[in-house]
Formats: sequence, structure tokens, C-alpha cells
Amino acid sequence: MTNTRAEKAFPVSWDQFHRDARALTWRLSGDQKWEAIVCVTRGGLVPAAIVARELGIRVVETVCVASYHDYQEQGSLKVLKGVNQAVIDLAGGEGAGILVIDDLVDTGKTARLVRDMLPKAHYATLYAKPLGRPLVDTFITEVSQDTWIFFPWDMGLSFQPPLVG
Repeated sequence: MTNTRAEKAFPVSWDQFHRDARALTWRLSGDQKWEAIVCVTRGGLVPAAIVARELGIRVVETVCVASYHDYQEQGSLKVLKGVNQAVIDLAGGEGAGILVIDDLVDTGKTARLVRDMLPKAHYATLYAKPLGRPLVDTFITEVSQDTWIFFPWDMGLSFQPPLVG
């Protein structure tokens, strides 16, 4: 999120998140043989687990990047853990045959950083915003740049006020 307050909220339930992760899997289940998944933590962990299960991928690696430091504004990027070279080399290096999974592409800063690490990987997200969309090969739902997505792990059950009123 580039501004401190989103004008629009997009809450995603566990059921919807699971459906979207399975829809992403269907789009990725063509002729391509994926050697491994690299999930961008933390948001990519849950969809990567679903995609790995559905596609029968056993090698699941993480790249750990911190960008949202206060859950409101995207700050500077920090790579906390890179991708293991053995995983990069599985399909000939540079990420060929690797599927990168994240929950969301927002401004594209994280996607650009990971793409630099794995230039030949296929980058897939559940949700995409316009600024980051060109950096993603496959996604399910596009939302406006001023929308804040509330993921199921960020929410509890509580009253939601009406949009207008």
C-alpha cells in the first residue's frame, strides 16, 4: 500500500482465499513441469501450500522479504533470507522451472526484487494491483491501487459497518 489509509477495504475469508488459491492452481496446471515452488513469506506461505498440494510439488522453498513494517505503509525492502542455490539450480539456474507464489503484488517492489533473484521463474499471485501487475505472470483477481486487502489471518469475527451510511 503506498498511502497510509486505504480508501477501499477488500476482506477475504478463508473460504474465498482457498477458492482463489485453487483457481490459481488451475491456471498453472498446464503443460509446464514445475521443479519447485518458492514462496514469498509471509503472505505466500498459505497459497504456496495449497498450490504445492494440488500440483504435487514436493520442493517448497522460501524467500523472506520484509516490506510492510507497520501494516499500513510499504517501507524499504529487506531480504531476510534468500533462495537456496540448490533450488535455483534444479532446472538449470536463474529460476527456470520454478514457480514463485505470493498472496499479493502491490507496488511491485517485492516482485521486482524476487524477479532479480529468479529472472526465469514464473511469478504468480492471488491478487494484483495495477502498479505491480506487469511483474506477475499469473494472478486471479485485480483490485484498485487504493484498496487494502484484509487477509483471513489478519481478521477476527466482528461487526462490519456499511460502506455508505
